[in-house]
Amino acid sequence: MSTSLLFSSTALSRPVLDNLDQLGYTQMTPIQAQSLPAILQGRDVIAQAMTGSGKTAAFGLGIMHTLKPAWFGTQALVLCPTRELAAQVAQELRRLARHAGNVKVLVLAGGASLERQIDSLRHGAHIIVATPGRFCDHLRRNTVDLSGLRTLVLDEADRMLDMGFHDDMAEIAKACPRKRQTLLFSATYPDNVQRIAARFLHDPVEVRVEALVPESRIEEHFYEIEEDQRLAAVARLLVHFGPVSTLAFCNTKAQVHELAEFLEQRGFSVLALHGDLEQRDREDILVQFANQSCSVLVATDVAARGLDMHSVDAVLNAELAAQPQVHVHRIGRTGRGGAKGLAFSLVAPHERHRAQRIEDYRGTPLPWQRLESLPRSPGRPQEAPMITLCIQGGKKNKLRAGDLVGALTKDAGLPFDSLGKIDVFDFVTFVALKRSIADEAYDKLANGTIKGRRFKMRFM
Repeated sequence: MSTSLLFSSTALSRPVLDNLDQLGYTQMTPIQAQSLPAILQGRDVIAQAMTGSGKTAAFGLGIMHTLKPAWFGTQALVLCPTRELAAQVAQELRRLARHAGNVKVLVLAGGASLERQIDSLRHGAHIIVATPGRFCDHLRRNTVDLSGLRTLVLDEADRMLDMGFHDDMAEIAKACPRKRQTLLFSATYPDNVQRIAARFLHDPVEVRVEALVPESRIEEHFYEIEEDQRLAAVARLLVHFGPVSTLAFCNTKAQVHELAEFLEQRGFSVLALHGDLEQRDREDILVQFANQSCSVLVATDVAARGLDMHSVDAVLNAELAAQPQVHVHRIGRTGRGGAKGLAFSLVAPHERHRAQRIEDYRGTPLPWQRLESLPRSPGRPQEAPMITLCIQGGKKNKLRAGDLVGALTKDAGLPFDSLGKIDVFDFVTFVALKRSIADEAYDKLANGTIKGRRFKMRFM
């Protein structure tokens, strides 16, 4: 193992390194190895890095390096495009701060009470993780004090711009001290990101990590189709290869709806994700896909960015992305954690130039296949293996994942391997159950108690 890839080869303090050891972090990912030395030197950094590349730890360790826990002022601000990503980033920062004792990380995002957030801010916060819109609400109410800020992080900057947050980002950057460190992370590096980087960053170090996972872990197939074959081709690939979970990409919201409706009519377990969904609906959809209660998630790039998905069997490009970097980002959703992944791309005649751009970008020929070579199987769509039970109680009701495991295995007598992912939120809990035992589990929970209490519940 190269010493240059070890966290211990950096300027991080011994308590930070000890905490990293306890978390199981010893060797740096490529984005960490390339960006962390400059971050620890206090330089501004532009890093092209994708979800799952370790970027949160890269900027999080930079924040920890200069953080003064004894001073309860806001020392770092991380801007994220969505509430889900803000929550994920905050969770990781709390893990990275365990060595420092009482470090407060506060999330300021939409969908939560503004008044409650104002009350939390009165008690101080070392690190704020926020969405641009909600943070601007606090700026205008003078409920945040940025006078002691040392670090500003723009996470998923390209997506924040895609979502129309340019003016909010500019307002926030202007409110920060001029003497600060600014770190910008972006999956792609189009012109609008370059312009905002030039405006907000001073003499930045540029870092690019192009590929998210080794391509050898992803079995990729490109298929030439006629435009009117597109929807049927998606269904044919899904039936033939039978992945348990597939993330299917379209370029517009209208196309997402069209494909999801087509697949649903043919018996697929499918949900659609796009930017116009209410936050609560979006969270419900993501929970069901992540816990394998839904087999196919059809989404736009904007909707799918920043999602923390660890087990996607296949990525299906129903339409090719306009930029080759976005294509690499899409297929990098599969083949994670040492698992094998599948990636399918459909290419109509008017998309040939996009395929050529991907080939030029990667410098290797694309793996073309003939759709006609797949047998016309009479097989049926694979049913999602799990079903989600929604329980009307959560952290605020003192529920923990262990309480649900105990109620279902010890009290109800169900086998442990019949339970899947359990997600406990403030007021609701989602439990993934194998379909074969779902009804039995519901009956036993509905007629029994969890921690001595009865809760309303329903299948999603």
